[in-house]
Amino acid sequence: MKHPGLLFLLLLYIPLISWYVWKYKNANPSLGISSAKPVAKLPTSWKVILMHFCFVLQLVAIGALIVALARPQSHDHFNTSRINGTDIVLALDISGSMSAQDFEPTRFEAAKDVASKFVSQRENDNIGLVVFAGESLSVMPLTNDRAALVNAIDNIKMGDLHDGTAIGDGLISAVNRIISGNAKSKSIILLTDGTNNAGEVPPATAAEIARQKGVRVYTIGVGTNGTIKITDPYGFSSTSIETKIDEESLQSIAETTNGKYFRAKDEKVLKKVFEEIDSLEKSVLDVDKYTYTEENFKPWLILALASFTLYLLLRYTILRRIP
Repeated sequence: MKHPGLLFLLLLYIPLISWYVWKYKNANPSLGISSAKPVAKLPTSWKVILMHFCFVLQLVAIGALIVALARPQSHDHFNTSRINGTDIVLALDISGSMSAQDFEPTRFEAAKDVASKFVSQRENDNIGLVVFAGESLSVMPLTNDRAALVNAIDNIKMGDLHDGTAIGDGLISAVNRIISGNAKSKSIILLTDGTNNAGEVPPATAAEIARQKGVRVYTIGVGTNGTIKITDPYGFSSTSIETKIDEESLQSIAETTNGKYFRAKDEKVLKKVFEEIDSLEKSVLDVDKYTYTEENFKPWLILALASFTLYLLLRYTILRRIP
């Protein structure tokens, strides 16, 4: 209760009930007769019962209104706790080769699915999202809103960016996004299936900038090398493309930033990669948690309005007095 002192107004019930009992006893007309036996067993009129019910409705309306004014609520809680948390940015390759079907159903969809599950499990982390193909795009800033992140990942579409594989641009966009975070531990998970062939920033330069900013980069090479079949979404046509992961460059990025390189040739391995990163990327943080106040006066206000409305309906219809 925000104003518990207002509950003392419920003591008004005492004079109100006393007044009603006194009024009821003295309001009925009387007639002197020799004997009351002929009328002693007559039942009480239903209108009399309704009249008492109307008084109860008035009491309920008054009581509910007093409780509503007292503002019942769930109290605020502010406490400091130690949690495992960090800042993470996911940098996902959405180039055309990610539609290869050596994963089920494609590399792109498998990567999105695993990334979404990874995000869902990181309850205390701030996570951002960057995508890249022939250019890079920052999709989500650092946030701990897991539902918004999962929704953003689900809404990523291939073809939103010019085709190509700009690993350096994707990495530098992720670095620019993560440096705004407050956590001591900052890391980027970069997932690609190709070789840098577009963009303005060389991967080695982006890796050096990440190292200078204290950002650790985990690189994931996804898919198999060689000729891969790609079928259009409607299944009408298919083409074959040559894919090759630049493992040397990805390993160099990881080593430069004190991260780690992973090779994921199928979805099971990709899941294990994210599980390993999940176990690695945790640091102890002191977090102030604040629970906001939830107001609970509305049900009481509704009860007061409903009781008073029902009282008025009975008072001016069934129990209406004719002058």
